[in-house]
Order: sequence, then structure tokens, then C-alpha cells
Amino acid sequence: MRIWKQDDKTNVMRHGKKVNHLGRQTAHRKSMLANMACSLIEHKRINTTVAKAKALKSFVEPMITKSKEDTTHNRRIVMARLRQKDIVTELFRDVAVKIGDRPGGYTRIIKLGNRLGDNADMAMIELVDYNEVYNPGKTKKTKTTRRSRRGNAAKAVTPPVKANKEEE
Repeated sequence: MRIWKQDDKTNVMRHGKKVNHLGRQTAHRKSMLANMACSLIEHKRINTTVAKAKALKSFVEPMITKSKEDTTHNRRIVMARLRQKDIVTELFRDVAVKIGDRPGGYTRIIKLGNRLGDNADMAMIELVDYNEVYNPGKTKKTKTTRRSRRGNAAKAVTPPVKANKEEE
């Protein structure tokens, strides 16, 4: 029976570890995600690898949720992670107004294929409400009740019934 030493980390399984370290140390990873989040808020979409896009999604969406409620506490929390005052101002002023009624899912990841140099999986991550291709004009859908197709088709096919045959 082998007794594991504290320093022996090569054979340890990653049970329950959900953070993708992206091949970087903690400070570098946090700085990189903060810079990518600032670029995403500023430009509304950026191209990156799929792994970084997924990590960025889990980094930036809680901050967008906090920006819905403009309090000093929420601004300080977001400022501690983003570290750029003008980007935090834009997030709370412009982005929060546009996504105010959305309950979540503020970003979209679209896979683009592989990069020519190293064959890395590339993706575009964008803020959902700023894409004019998927939602042109942003028409608000009203809630409708769902009905069967057969019931609607039967109403549309039947000709109108005339009440008085004497008038013909």
C-alpha cells in the first residue's frame, strides 16, 4: 500500500475541480480574464480560443448580473475584478440598460473552426443583445398561449357561414 506524500501531485485525480487553469498561474489567469472581459464589454464581441471563451463566460456573466442593480457595493465588487474604471462605467450605464430584462445567458459562444498556426479551436464570444443578425430591431415578443395546429387549421379552412340565404 502506497502512502501519498504532500508533494506528490502527479497521480492525484481532479475530482470536483471545475476551474480550467488554461496553462497559467493564478495571477496571470485572473489578469488575462479581466483584460478579456474588458475587451468584451468595450467591443461587444471578441475572437479567442474555445477554452478561454468558456472560462470568460463564467467570469463575466456574474458581473453583468451585478450590473443590473447599480449600487456602490456592486460597483466595488465589479471594479475589484475588472480594474478599469471606464469599462465599469460602461458596463453599469450602457450594458446593464440593454440587458435589464434578460434573466441570464448574456453571452453567446460561436465556434469558428481551427486556427491555421497551431490548429487550436477558435470561437467568437459576444454579448447576446448587441448582435443585430440574430435579433434585428429587438422586437419584444408578447406571451401567447399555445394552441394545437389542428385547431387553428380547422378554423382557417372553414368558409364563413352566411346567416340569411334569402339575401342572395
